[in-house]
Amino acid sequence: MEFNIITNNPEETRKLGKKISVLVQPGDLFAFYGELGVGKTCFIQGICYGLGVKEGVNSPSFTLINEYQGKIPIYHFDLFRLNGIDEFLDLGYEEYFYGKGLTVIEWAGKIEGFLPPDYLKIEINSVSYYQRRIIFKSTQKKYQVLIKE
Repeated sequence: MEFNIITNNPEETRKLGKKISVLVQPGDLFAFYGELGVGKTCFIQGICYGLGVKEGVNSPSFTLINEYQGKIPIYHFDLFRLNGIDEFLDLGYEEYFYGKGLTVIEWAGKIEGFLPPDYLKIEINSVSYYQRRIIFKSTQKKYQVLIKE
């Protein structure tokens, strides 16, 4: 199943993330795809704020992962600066991917072979300077329900 939506500015992208946050379940994994600067972090900020995170949510570009506490734990991976699969394996990704929180991964294409079979793929593409096309894709029933909502 696939669903597309256009946002017109970063704030709309955050609001969409916040809307989706009410549908998040512990153990969910959202894999984000898109070029640098298209709004992956904006979308994740909306999810985090919707889940009650009070602290600032930024891309963990220099640490690879940030953890936030909201209604459920949120594990925010940013693999832009990943220096190889060994560095990723050293993170102990299984604890996060199969844990009790929400895992969100920017630049998920770098570790696609390690993603579990049930995840929500979110592609963000630039349409114009501020507009973004956000495409939700999944073959898994639980995410198809989320997409329909």
